[in-house]
Amino acid sequence: MFSKILIANRGEIACRVMRTARALGYRTVAVYSDADAEAPHVALADEAVRLGPAPAAESYLNAAALLDAARRTGAQAVHPGYGFLSENASFAQACGDAGLVFIGPPATAITAMGDKAGAKRCMVAAGVPTLPGYLGEDQSDAGLTAEAQKLGFPLLVKAVAGGGGRGMRLAQAAADLPEALAGARREALAAFGDATLMLERQIECGRHIEIQVFADAHGNAVHLGERDCTAQRRRQKVIEEAPSPIVTPALRAAMGRDAVAAALAVGYRGAGTVEFIVDPDLRHYFLEMNTRLQVEHPVTEMITGLDLVEWQLRVAAGEPLPLKQDEIVWRGHAIEARLYAEDPYAGFAPQTGPVLHFRPEAALRPGIRIDAGIAQGGSVTPFYDPLLAKVIAHGRDRNDAIRRLVAALEDAPLLGLATNGRFLRDLVEDESFRAAQMHTALLDEWAASGAAILQRPQPSAADWQLAAALFAGQPGWRPDSVADFDLRLHCGDEVRTMRADAAAVEWSIDADGRLRYTQHGITRHAIIHRDGDTLHLAHDATVLVFREASPFPASETRHDPRTARAAVAGIVARLEVGAGDAVIAGQTLAIIEAMKMEMRVTANAAGTVSSVRVLLGQQIEAGTILMELSIEEMPCLPTTKPS
Repeated sequence: MFSKILIANRGEIACRVMRTARALGYRTVAVYSDADAEAPHVALADEAVRLGPAPAAESYLNAAALLDAARRTGAQAVHPGYGFLSENASFAQACGDAGLVFIGPPATAITAMGDKAGAKRCMVAAGVPTLPGYLGEDQSDAGLTAEAQKLGFPLLVKAVAGGGGRGMRLAQAAADLPEALAGARREALAAFGDATLMLERQIECGRHIEIQVFADAHGNAVHLGERDCTAQRRRQKVIEEAPSPIVTPALRAAMGRDAVAAALAVGYRGAGTVEFIVDPDLRHYFLEMNTRLQVEHPVTEMITGLDLVEWQLRVAAGEPLPLKQDEIVWRGHAIEARLYAEDPYAGFAPQTGPVLHFRPEAALRPGIRIDAGIAQGGSVTPFYDPLLAKVIAHGRDRNDAIRRLVAALEDAPLLGLATNGRFLRDLVEDESFRAAQMHTALLDEWAASGAAILQRPQPSAADWQLAAALFAGQPGWRPDSVADFDLRLHCGDEVRTMRADAAAVEWSIDADGRLRYTQHGITRHAIIHRDGDTLHLAHDATVLVFREASPFPASETRHDPRTARAAVAGIVARLEVGAGDAVIAGQTLAIIEAMKMEMRVTANAAGTVSSVRVLLGQQIEAGTILMELSIEEMPCLPTTKPS
């Protein structure tokens, strides 16, 4: 039916689809925005077509441009990946109308499951257990508030068109509801163009368990077991594993039966995921169905030995499912860690910047798979999802998988911008994770309480000594005639004066930036990268950034309460105050949207807004001054005197 496939996506999922497509003999077409012109998925494809500028609305969400790219290259099929237009029924229908095979479910199934309220009604009719909630047409604040009071708290406010944690807010009590309604509406409208909301009771200490289903055009449907996606922050998955450490054979059979029933109820075809919440008593309730391939599908592939993209292509070509339910076998345990461009020690704030070092091949060994959408020499921009790569480990049992995953995270650090790599390693080694005592709100509770796992790792005395030796011995950093000297190094919030003695540590560096050094009688390995006057040092999944501290005071301070600055690069999504408005300390001044997240900028002190320096919808860089304020009681700012 088709021999050339256009992948209507980017990053790691585009690369992953291309690998299977090429292995099966299909030709592939990549699409890209201006921000992705040099991205790995573009280089991997047989052909590539520019869609438009960097913003997704002008490129990856431009259905007309995607269809035109397929026409111009002669592609006969479209694989949507996940995100973007993957669950857009209009796009699926447009592909069919253009004579293209949409490698996904029928538009009717996407429509049925895309409306979360409608999907829930459908599940009730199919006998699938669901949570108490409100699915009505009254969308007024008064109407939703009245329904919330009937349901009780805590509850979730959810966009009916939502997915991936977007358009979702938790209201712990009635006082939280107004902001939850406003925030969910705003985010849903921006992400999906639909601000319709639903309410749903929140399961306390629940686990997020999902079932992978597959159906063909011949009436066959099977499930491929469960994935446990309980480790989440802000409703975004961080760690996924299969099988779930808490699911019994009886629960697996029941959830699998309900998931297949859900797929058949909407005439499903292809790959899909039915998501459930499981309460502490192991009762499961339908949450939603994702009508696409999931980010976490590799863990299912690892324990079944199956290629789910291959199944997608075969089903799209009209073939029956390759296996029957009783022929599917699960072996071992697999865990996936999502490497994000975010700083877990600063509220998981999105990060952008150059990728100075990233060699995932250094971590590859039996049982390890790394799906990456970025490469060394590239850069991370604020326009798209912060997911950079997925590190997947498979073992004979869960302990094997954890041990292998930890080693892989340590062996493949990313240098150049902050990531959650160290946090991922610490998370899978944490007793709560190892003992399968996670619940969907635990990471957010840790963040709110300042748990030790979210305290920024600090360099040890040996790290400071090593950095000083490297500064002393790196060619070009000091004249060769200077044997040793004192220098002031800056790392994080700490400054130390170190004796830089090139002879204190024996070391050598290979072409890949791999450092071999002997310190205190022990020889170890690390990764380093020199970027101007900055040294990036990585070991044990920790990346430390050392700089020589200037003896002179900075011309401006980013802690000055008279200026409100953006902590991240992104888009000005909302301006909460204007020039002349009085504000109090902690009041929200603006909201910046970056990498699918909303970041609040608050006032550091009470005062009056003297000027607004940005416009609504403006693209800004990290550190951009958003507003200037006149402070009522100006504190004394710290100064640094030359030494």
